[in-house]
Amino acid sequence: MIEFATLASIVSIATGVPSAMEHIIGAYSYLGIFFLMLLESASLPIPSEIVLPVIGALSSASKLDVYLGIIAAIAGSMVGIAVDYYAAYYIGKDIVYRHLGAFHIKRKTLDGFDEWFKENGRFAVFISRLLPVVRGLISFPAGFAMMPKRQFFFYSFMGTVIWDVVLVLFGYYALSTSNVYLLMGMIAAFGIALYVIYAVAIRRINVMAKRKHA
Repeated sequence: MIEFATLASIVSIATGVPSAMEHIIGAYSYLGIFFLMLLESASLPIPSEIVLPVIGALSSASKLDVYLGIIAAIAGSMVGIAVDYYAAYYIGKDIVYRHLGAFHIKRKTLDGFDEWFKENGRFAVFISRLLPVVRGLISFPAGFAMMPKRQFFFYSFMGTVIWDVVLVLFGYYALSTSNVYLLMGMIAAFGIALYVIYAVAIRRINVMAKRKHA
């Protein structure tokens, strides 16, 4: 099995992940996972596309329990989702839009998600949890629309479980290889697949945003 230090170095080179993130996972274990996933789901720039596979790789190397890692990730994700949803639900659209910079969100992107939610409702909440990079954004339009809490959290939970489990298992089975070239190839293929999913979804959502402002 590849050691975590080697894995972290390779992942950092391939993706540009800050060493601080590696340190948090290595030093704080499940609490670190919970914290990182909370920030990611609260729309801060923490890449779950990296955090979750690293959990799997550490579990494969017997440095974490894979089930506890998944539970910590899902719990952090759901708390982060709740932060955005309740901010939108209770604070309202006007105030949230004035402070989008704090969430590192572009107004155009959020407008697109708002239109997508209006057209697709519960499906939009579920499928958005499977979109790289912008997974948490759907919480805002759902909160603006005061979507029933039970529905929102149910569909968010279902999408989050699928996303978290799939990426952790990718790390468990793929990133645990000791063949550096195979590892780099898998990371590249994985990154390309995520980018394609993201690009197609965002293109569709941006079309909706343009339609709104036309």
